[in-house]
Amino acid sequence: MRRVRIFLAGVWEFVVGDDWRLALGVTLTLGLIALLAAASITAWWAMPPAVLALLWLSIRRAARDAAGSR
Repeated sequence: MRRVRIFLAGVWEFVVGDDWRLALGVTLTLGLIALLAAASITAWWAMPPAVLALLWLSIRRAARDAAGSR
């Protein structure tokens, strides 16, 4: 049981890391892509805008945090 708990904690740290918002955004994007693909809609286009949006949000949050710590 202890090994399973340690393994799950490692997976959580790997997936979520320092920012749960990014992990949630990626999860939602993958869910959207799965729904589009299930509806036989071409879904390759959904990931690039999501990556750009998540990157922008992450950089904006980091810049705000850096400015606030000065």
